Amino acid sequence: MKQSRKIYDALFKRKAVELSQERSNISELARELGIRVSLLYKWRREQEEFGEGSFPGKGNFNYLRYLLEESSN
Repeated sequence: MKQSRKIYDALFKRKAVELSQERSNISELARELGIRVSLLYKWRREQEEFGEGSFPGKGNFNYLRYLLEESSN
């Protein structure tokens, strides 16, 4: 049976990143949230690189949309 991918909303990702910056044990946090540690680190990198432009839509990063929003500010 094929396993479906979970889609996490932007609010969940932002909160997970925030918690990961407050805690010292990232592995334990990932277990508590039910996600892989590598996914949490990926979200941290995205948040660091793109700031408020991180996690738009349904989990798919749209770089063109990010550039348009940045140019309008």
